[in-house]
Amino acid sequence: MGRQIGVPGAVLAAVLLAAGAAGCSGAAGPGGGDAKASATRTAQPPDADPGSKPDSKPDSKPGGGDVLPGMVTVAVARTQLAALKVAPVGTMAGYSRDKFTHWAQQGNKCDTREVVLERDGSGVTRDGECRAVSGSWKSLYDGAVVTDAAKMDIDHMVPLAEGWRSGAAGWDPARRKAFANDLTNPQLLAVTAASNRSKGDQSPDLWQPPDKSSWCQYGRAWTTVKSTYGLTVTEPEKKMLTTMLDTCAS
Repeated sequence: MGRQIGVPGAVLAAVLLAAGAAGCSGAAGPGGGDAKASATRTAQPPDADPGSKPDSKPDSKPGGGDVLPGMVTVAVARTQLAALKVAPVGTMAGYSRDKFTHWAQQGNKCDTREVVLERDGSGVTRDGECRAVSGSWKSLYDGAVVTDAAKMDIDHMVPLAEGWRSGAAGWDPARRKAFANDLTNPQLLAVTAASNRSKGDQSPDLWQPPDKSSWCQYGRAWTTVKSTYGLTVTEPEKKMLTTMLDTCAS
């Protein structure tokens, strides 16, 4: 028989205790806690501005028959509308369009206007300064087809002044700039200058697109922008938006 070596009881107990502790620590992430939970927390993206989504392609063509990007279904729009805060029209005190920086540069000498003209048009060609020199555009609001880019305006679905009196007065400059140049949500649209200027800064209860076939898109877009930016609506505005959503095919 070989020689037996005695192990003191106290030493053996210490070894077993250390082994058990090592087994438990294998499930812990850095700094303690559950490893799976820690990984989940790490994977969560940081809060982003509604007008800035790095993973998106803001100049891509909208799909599903819509002419605006970031559109939601009528069911989602109804849910968004129901959740909007109803409040009286806010003050215009302190308002200036200059507080909403636009048009922002988007790279390759193109600003936001030129990006929207290219996105919303057909057969658009640009010169060396990124200006649209040819192409055709169909205006959602009045159904007009235009072949001269100079006759097209880029409309803010929710006008800057309307944004101001429904919540944007309290924003910082960066958020106002994002709102004024939002290529991700249905906030910007190339339309005829005549229809855009007829609309002005009016809300849907005061102005509706003359082409009623556009009301479904208009109501969904307006509702989504207000929901995305946490802006308020008035009772008459909410009622007309409901009427517009009711024109959508079920």
